[in-house]
Amino acid sequence: MSGDVRRILDAAARGEFPAMDGRTTVVPQPDGRDAGVLAFTAHSVVFADVDPEWVRAELAATGSDPLAASMNPGFLVRLMARTGRRMNTVDLLTVADALPGPPPVGLREIQDPEHPRVARALKYRDEVRVWAADGGVLILGRGVAGRMEAAIEVDEEVRHRGLGRALAAAARHLTPDSVVWAQQSPGNARSVRTFQAAGYRPVASEALLTAL
Repeated sequence: MSGDVRRILDAAARGEFPAMDGRTTVVPQPDGRDAGVLAFTAHSVVFADVDPEWVRAELAATGSDPLAASMNPGFLVRLMARTGRRMNTVDLLTVADALPGPPPVGLREIQDPEHPRVARALKYRDEVRVWAADGGVLILGRGVAGRMEAAIEVDEEVRHRGLGRALAAAARHLTPDSVVWAQQSPGNARSVRTFQAAGYRPVASEALLTAL
């Protein structure tokens, strides 16, 4: 069942995006954990186990520009109610190609499943691995439709020294796939700048719905 979402994501990673026709495609959830909405340029994808006709009716009812209706708060609230799920934020979804060789920062792997950063990652991803650097952490794991996702954390006292960029770049060396994905809150300009400086390119906006 994950094929439709994964196919769309894989194509987007290659720079091949859905047709810019203002439409919304509805595909099944890739698994029981993840559902949500992807908004590409002038085309949206709802990946949830909902009736496509219900989705189209609800999008029309928002009264929004069809190009933006899938990220309309009213639609997302109704989608959450329909699926019995919740969401945290609308993220910027970015992707970067894998790079050869060792990462540009010294890392040590954390294998303690009770570590708070590991435990948190396990709620949202599979095959989670976590590495620590002096002042920061890099997390890799499989998220939506099995895509390899990176997340980083940098201690406040060592910010503005390039560690975040180095950790984001390190994910490109450590991913076992041909690409690695990352989400950033659009309002977190520092995070957005960090990932783009490390070579991640914007692909879509994403509203991820998780189980209550």
